[in-house]
Amino acid sequence: MQGEDPFDQGAGSILRQPKAVWATAGASVVAFMGIGLVDPILPSIAKGLEATPSQVSLLFTSYFLITAVAMLVTGFVSSRIGGRKTLLTGLALVVVFAALSGTSSSVAELVGFRAGWGLGNALFVSTALAVIVGAAAGGSSAAILLYESALGLGMACGPLLGALLGDASWRYPFFGTAALMAIGFICITAFLKEQPKPARKTSLLDPIKALGHGGLASVATSAFFYNYAFFTILAFTPFVLNMTPYKSGAVFFAWGLLLAVFSVLVAPRLQKRFGSLRVLGASLVLLAADLVILGYGNHTAAIVCTIVSGAFIGMNNTVYTELALGVSDAPRPVASAGYNFVRWFAAAAAPYLAPKIEEWSNIHIPFVVAAIAAVVGAVVVWIRRTALTHEAKELELGHATEDGVTVFAD
Repeated sequence: MQGEDPFDQGAGSILRQPKAVWATAGASVVAFMGIGLVDPILPSIAKGLEATPSQVSLLFTSYFLITAVAMLVTGFVSSRIGGRKTLLTGLALVVVFAALSGTSSSVAELVGFRAGWGLGNALFVSTALAVIVGAAAGGSSAAILLYESALGLGMACGPLLGALLGDASWRYPFFGTAALMAIGFICITAFLKEQPKPARKTSLLDPIKALGHGGLASVATSAFFYNYAFFTILAFTPFVLNMTPYKSGAVFFAWGLLLAVFSVLVAPRLQKRFGSLRVLGASLVLLAADLVILGYGNHTAAIVCTIVSGAFIGMNNTVYTELALGVSDAPRPVASAGYNFVRWFAAAAAPYLAPKIEEWSNIHIPFVVAAIAAVVGAVVVWIRRTALTHEAKELELGHATEDGVTVFAD
């Protein structure tokens, strides 16, 4: 992918795409907004529903636990009913459960509705990149960057939308997301034609079997530890910052902007110059250092480190995505499903464990644990570098194949 310039204004430019691609990418932005939407309103939800931080953090845990398990199902479903119907099914579920989330009268109800939301989001985002690649002009390079751009924009705008609507009531961001996803449903219905179904139907066990490949298992294991660090920042930091929804939303908006810029613009250039594995290892170690400073610094340092972490997360997202898509000989949709199945369990664990660790120790230790997790992720990459070196070289030379992809990049 580094061998091309997807921003070139020719026919393969990321900017010159069919309406179907823009409709799917637009809906993807809203889908990713749903991840960080609750960040600035977590304290407000805790207050409104008389819940503890660890109880409110279950909003992330239920969401990502269902997302992880659903990764074994999405390929099974999409290979049978097609990409378009899978996208629309996922969008419909998000609309319903996001709206229901706004009506919750207890934290238990909200956690349950977020689980349903996670199922819908898994069906949608796990299929979106495959659909974008299938419909995009310019091959997988432009398509992946467009998808990563949607991810970054969504992660940036989610906290901002949550802050703007959540300042009036913590319920409004959920209703707002339901409305936006309904618009996405209409756009995909209007502009996206059914994509060809895969020649071979995916079984429920195929993603698990794919993890038998040493390279893919290594990427998934490293990403598991990285995601623990990532979602400690996303789910636990709002309680540490203890700011108004507007201020917290601004912090995570800046965080998301850095995530988008480093994911789409900086990471590919650094990979081309230094290699994928060096970039990934260095970024994980720097993320660990950032987490330690975040945990032990004053309030201003915590704000700055939260924002800066977006740069390292953006680079990690891009490199992990590319490695997972090509490190094994399994079909990309199958390899991606197995990879995501492993790593999203960490995204489910971190939001629950971080507040618990604080209760058992002090406010600094959750960030120390997250920093250790990031370092472990880097160590896995270093130890397993031989299994990953071939793929890293292929990526640098731009030899990735053009078959379909299924991934939820972060």
